[in-house]
Amino acid sequence: MPEKPEVITVVESLKTKILGRKILHCNIYWDNIIAYPTTNEFKEEIIHEVIHDIKTRGKFIVMELDHYDLLIHLRMEGKFLFRKQTDTILKHEHVEFLFDNHESFRYHDVRKFGKMYLIPKERVSLMKPLSELGLEFDDAHLTKDYLYDKIHKKTIPIKTALLDQSIITGIGNIYVDEILYMSYISPLRKCCKITKKECNIIIQNTRIVLKKAIQAGGTTIRSFTSSEGVHGLFQHELLVHGKEGKICCRCGDTIIKIRVGGRGTSYCPKCQT
Repeated sequence: MPEKPEVITVVESLKTKILGRKILHCNIYWDNIIAYPTTNEFKEEIIHEVIHDIKTRGKFIVMELDHYDLLIHLRMEGKFLFRKQTDTILKHEHVEFLFDNHESFRYHDVRKFGKMYLIPKERVSLMKPLSELGLEFDDAHLTKDYLYDKIHKKTIPIKTALLDQSIITGIGNIYVDEILYMSYISPLRKCCKITKKECNIIIQNTRIVLKKAIQAGGTTIRSFTSSEGVHGLFQHELLVHGKEGKICCRCGDTIIKIRVGGRGTSYCPKCQT
């Protein structure tokens, strides 16, 4: 699933191609992609809207239109394709926007897990899904006190808490493994055992890891591409995720893979305590 760096890479790619475009028509070929409002309302309300800006909120792409914000969550394998309007709609192309430059902008999703929300601008921060999200990794309010207050009464593993989008939004499985490895903290450690000093270390490393990943264009794992032909390179910088069976570069022990909260988790049992 694309995480914050991958979503930012998608946005930066799209900005070069669709800012200022007017949506003249919309076709929905798989209704379940549209989470809000109804499919018919979505198609009617998005017509003649212009794309003025594209941002991110957590793992969501936020397209700012005239009267609405279009929220898009790519989930596991969603991506965008640019085609001619006369080109045949292929099997996994589920949503099509026809632009005023005669281009067909298509949402492609093999698993059909992606979601789109079209919400009036004045309500977008007050409604789900954005109203449920926690702080961004670069938010000045993300401090050791904030994180400690959110987790210190919990008995769940710290990895599970860091994957909770209502605490810090945008971090997923790959980057949590990297953050905890850099912080010398076991993903199994209970939140109530994490000190305020360690909360500060986690936040510092969260910012380091995500900034590096953003600079590298994200991480290409499995089928992720930001849009046609754009791939991230941060996979070459990974220290622990996907390195099970290899030697830890810090202590010489073997990196192992376990499951934490149902998620595959790579860590060094000697370094991370």
